[in-house]
Amino acid sequence: MGKRDELIAKYADDLKNKCKMTPDMDLLTKVTIGCGPSIYDNDAQTVAASDPEELERIKNNFLIKKLGLSDSPALMEGIKAVVETYGKSERNKYRAPFYYMLVKHFGKEAIYK
Repeated sequence: MGKRDELIAKYADDLKNKCKMTPDMDLLTKVTIGCGPSIYDNDAQTVAASDPEELERIKNNFLIKKLGLSDSPALMEGIKAVVETYGKSERNKYRAPFYYMLVKHFGKEAIYK
């Protein structure tokens, strides 16, 4: 089992135990691959949910550029909903499961098919 597979297993565990959802492993794998090398970097692999600049970057670079959503207040509401689901007190919000939940929240699974 490679490093990426180990990370995907860890992300699936986070989704099951911290977020109380059963992950679609195919979609989680594709979202993880889409995150690129950031999943291997200790700083970049997590989302700083308390940093407004980080949340703005996620909105612009992931939701608007990657998922093709139009800018609206609903985007930040979706990000905040994911933060709530992951748990505000959860220190390590991994980027891949965070993005996975955003994809599910906005119904954009087709982008990864």
